[in-house]
Amino acid sequence: MGTYRSIIETLLQPAGIKVNGDQPFDIIVHDERLFRRILQNGSLGLGESYTEGWWDCEALDQFFFKLLDTDIEKKVRGNVGLLFQALKVRLFNQQTRSKAMEVADKHYNISNALYQQMLGRYMMYSCGYWEDARSLDEAQEQKLDLICRKLKLAPGQRVLYIGCGWGGFAWYAAEKYQVEVVGVTISDEQAEIAKERCKGFPVEIRLQDYRDLNEQFDRIVSIGMFEHVGHKNYKKYMEVASRNLKKDGIFLLHTIGGNESAVSLDPWINRYIFPNGLIPSAAQITSAFENYFVLEDWHNFGLYYDRTLMEWLRKFKAAWPDLQNNFHSSFYRMWVYYLSVCAASFRARKNNLWQIVLTKRENLNGYISIR
Repeated sequence: MGTYRSIIETLLQPAGIKVNGDQPFDIIVHDERLFRRILQNGSLGLGESYTEGWWDCEALDQFFFKLLDTDIEKKVRGNVGLLFQALKVRLFNQQTRSKAMEVADKHYNISNALYQQMLGRYMMYSCGYWEDARSLDEAQEQKLDLICRKLKLAPGQRVLYIGCGWGGFAWYAAEKYQVEVVGVTISDEQAEIAKERCKGFPVEIRLQDYRDLNEQFDRIVSIGMFEHVGHKNYKKYMEVASRNLKKDGIFLLHTIGGNESAVSLDPWINRYIFPNGLIPSAAQITSAFENYFVLEDWHNFGLYYDRTLMEWLRKFKAAWPDLQNNFHSSFYRMWVYYLSVCAASFRARKNNLWQIVLTKRENLNGYISIR
C-alpha cells in the first residue's frame, strides 16, 4: 500500500495537494485501499471511492481545479480496460435510438423535485449568462433573452426546440416574443412538467426523437442537448436541422464544447451521470455542419458555467434535507462530486460553453451578431 500511496502523492505534488493535509483542497483518506484503486481504475476509481466514503475533501471544486490546471489527466496513462472502452465507442454508435433512452432513464427521469429545487424558476439545465446577473434566476433569464435576440424572434414565427427539457425556453419565448414553439424530448418526466408549465401558451411538447422530425420551422434552437448526440450522429443531427429549417431561417446551437476532439466521455461521468454522452470539439461541429449551414456567430462564455454549477451545488445542498428520503444515501456524495468536478473543468478552461448561430446557404439576408 505504501508504494501506491507514494505514487499518488507524487502525482498530486505539482498541484499542491497533500494526502491528509490541512488545506480545504487536500484529501482526507479513510481507506488506504484508495491509492491502488485510483491507479488501477483512474477517474472511475476516484469517483466510485468518493461515493463510497473512502475519502473526503472540504472543497472538492478546488481539488479538481488544481488537478485539472496541472494537466494531470495527460500524465496518467489509461489501463487496458479504459483503452477497450475507447475502442468500443470508436467502433459502435453509442447514441442509437435505444441507447439514447439510457440517459433519459438514468439522469433526467430520476426526480422532477430534485431539478425543481436545484435549477431555480426557469428549470434550465444549462449555463446561465451572468453578464449583469446577481442570481441564478437572473442569469437564466438573461441567457433566454440573449438566445431569443440572437434568433431574432418575431410574433407568429414557428420555433422548433430540440431537446426541450422542462420547457423553460418554450415558455419564455412564447410569453415574451409571441412565437409558437414545438418542443421535443425523449424524457417523459421532462415532458410532463413542460406541458404543465406551458399551458395557455402556443406550445406543443412532444415525446419524440429528433431524427423523426420532418416539418418546416422559422427558427430552430437546441440548448444543452447536443452533448447527448454522439460523434457518429453529428452529421445526421445537422441534416435533420437543415431539413426542418426554412430557407431564410436561423438555427442556434447552445452546447458545451471541448478543446480537443474526443470519442468518449470521462468514464465516471459516463457510467453514473450521462451514459453515452460526448462533449464535441469545434472541429467536430464544423465538419458536421459544413455541407448544410453558414457559420454566422460563435460565442464562448464557458467561465459562466463554473458559477452556474456552483449555484446548482449550493441549492442542491440546501434542498437535500427535503430530498434525501427519495434517494439512496450515496446519491448525495455522487451528486456533489459530479457538480464539483464539472465546475472545476470550466474554471480550468478544459470545457467551454458555445452559442453557435447558423443559417442556410440559401439565406441571402445576412446576419448581424448579438451580444
